[in-house]
Amino acid sequence: MVSSGIPDLDKLLYGGLGYPSRSTILVVGPAGIGKEALGYWFTYAGTLTNDFCLYVTNLSVSEVMEDQGGFGIRDSNNVQAPLWMASEGGQLKCDINDLTELSSTIKRVLRENSNKRIRIVTDVLSPLLMINPPETVYRFLSQLFIDLKQLDVVLLATLEDEMHQAQTVAAMEQKFDGVVELKLYEKGLKVVPLLRIRKMRGLPPNPRYFRFSFVNGQMVIEEYAE
Repeated sequence: MVSSGIPDLDKLLYGGLGYPSRSTILVVGPAGIGKEALGYWFTYAGTLTNDFCLYVTNLSVSEVMEDQGGFGIRDSNNVQAPLWMASEGGQLKCDINDLTELSSTIKRVLRENSNKRIRIVTDVLSPLLMINPPETVYRFLSQLFIDLKQLDVVLLATLEDEMHQAQTVAAMEQKFDGVVELKLYEKGLKVVPLLRIRKMRGLPPNPRYFRFSFVNGQMVIEEYAE
């Protein structure tokens, strides 16, 4: 098992153990709700345990690091930084217009670090779906996941569900081993951020929603009753 980096989320996953090993996790939700924060803490937790961490983004490294800082995560000289595959500022270039090269580079990095537990975080799924047919992206993921499952890898990807048709989102969710859903529940003038585990390999379905908030550089998840 691999910790999510968020203690309250781990408690919802196998009683505190986190994500299953050799798995692919999709975090879905609207823009601005905090999906990327799950990736930030997942990566940071990996650096603390000396896992190899790869962060794939269509943004620049400086943009991601600035956003991380807003959630209380900042670079430290005491931990190993992730390998950045980014549009600008990373050790590797991320070009979402070339799926073949994107896949080839990720696989090469995995082979070079196959002696370690690997964590991959990516926020490129929605951009890929905006410039490619869903069938092309689905095939890309299918081929990539075959290689991931041969190694000790957990991948976490984010998807802005409101940007895509429902059938496209459903197809993406079907492809992943686990789906964590974030949503905003509006009741009158009240807006409540909610989280639920839509599915997770090895766990029974759980329709319950939990309220979440960001407090002192951590994600707090609590029981929710309307």
